[in-house]
Amino acid sequence: MEIKVERIDRYRWRIPATGKMRVPGIVYADDSVLSRKEQNEPLQQVANVAALPGILKASLAMPDIHWGYGFPIGGVAAFDWEEGIISPGGVGYDINCGVRLAVTGLSRNDVASKLEALVNALYQTVPSGVGSTGNIRLDRKEEKKVLRRGSRWAVSRGYGEDADLAHTEEGGCLENADPDLLSPRALERGLKQLGTLGSGNHFLEVGTVETIFEPAVARAFGLFEGQVTLILHSGSRGLGYQVCDDFLGRMTRLSKSLPFDLPDRQLACAGIQTETGRAYFNAMACAANYAWANRQVLFHLCREVFQRVLDISPRDLAMHLVYDVSHNIAKKETHVIDGKPRPVCVHRKGATRSFPPGHPELCEAYRLVGQPILIPGDMGRASYVLVGTQKAMEETFGSTCHGAGRVLSRKAAMKKSKGRSIQRELEDRGILVRWTGRGTLAEEMPEAYKDVSKVVDVVHGAGISKKVARLRPLAVVKG
Repeated sequence: MEIKVERIDRYRWRIPATGKMRVPGIVYADDSVLSRKEQNEPLQQVANVAALPGILKASLAMPDIHWGYGFPIGGVAAFDWEEGIISPGGVGYDINCGVRLAVTGLSRNDVASKLEALVNALYQTVPSGVGSTGNIRLDRKEEKKVLRRGSRWAVSRGYGEDADLAHTEEGGCLENADPDLLSPRALERGLKQLGTLGSGNHFLEVGTVETIFEPAVARAFGLFEGQVTLILHSGSRGLGYQVCDDFLGRMTRLSKSLPFDLPDRQLACAGIQTETGRAYFNAMACAANYAWANRQVLFHLCREVFQRVLDISPRDLAMHLVYDVSHNIAKKETHVIDGKPRPVCVHRKGATRSFPPGHPELCEAYRLVGQPILIPGDMGRASYVLVGTQKAMEETFGSTCHGAGRVLSRKAAMKKSKGRSIQRELEDRGILVRWTGRGTLAEEMPEAYKDVSKVVDVVHGAGISKKVARLRPLAVVKG
């Protein structure tokens, strides 16, 4: 069945509440996004989410929308904290997959002669690929400390600095984490993967600040044109996958006893205040903390590589964390609903928090300007830094897009890349690339993704986040 949409304005479209939908769907997109025939399936997912109990205002989708398990990737939905549901399909398998941006005191010319040595060293130092394991070996007792403390554990073990915590969403730790809720299989998968990049679309990227759009905000974030940057994109690895899988199975088995019909079995869920709902929320927090610890360790490893390869002191490198944001998570937040503050459970799946200036959850450094938002693109074009807005708080529960969004499946990308050398094509653009998986470059080719600049133009034009800077890739390591 084709989903009908109505234009609200230049950047917003409405899916009217019909059938079992409790609220409408609101999609942030331009005409090019909604004109693609493959968008009907994720739009159906937007409508399905709108049928879940306790949903508030609307089922939302960002311009990087594409099909996902349960919720579309690019989906946002908030549910009443007492009467609503929580769904693993609204978070995703890679719990707290997210992005970390660091900047240096160096300009592009400072690294040009050593760029190849730098990317080679990063590739050799940072474990990547399917099932990759790192040099950190945890026992069960220490692993549970990681799951409870997140980035704080990493910093306490010498992987970074206290300043890194202040520049991480939630300080790198969700306090409700309860490791005793995780299965033996989930714990087993987490023992050897801390400090690893992973596979698929996970990457690290050395880049440069190409354009600045908002000079005052850029200064607050520590950005300047020509500056050398580092982006890390990774998540909770096999542990997070197993947490999702375990609870999807548990909730699917209970779905027949729900007092409502699920519009899609992939939306298996539980009431937030039920035993199963609370258990998932607290287990998910463990995986989120693991992901934050993982990115903190990766950042520390990369900082050491920069110092070693460039033969530079920490003071001269001046590498510091701008911010770390989550893309796949469910969180308890307070939002204004019908004029009154109300606790809600916000699901962001392939979506980024976009908090405005003055928000109490922002660290002091960014309180006056708003939250940094990190939007990576494909490895051949660009990435963006944005800043949060009040309009996002009013319209999208403080949310915006998270990246470019796929337009080709991995199978379709492999087919389209046949007979081509993606490595050579990237090098012709001045981008060095290293990779692990056999089909990684083909699956992750730039054409597999939407043009991130067009995606960012939508959220900027809609006012739910504002462009601050555009970054250009120089060297990329893919899992």
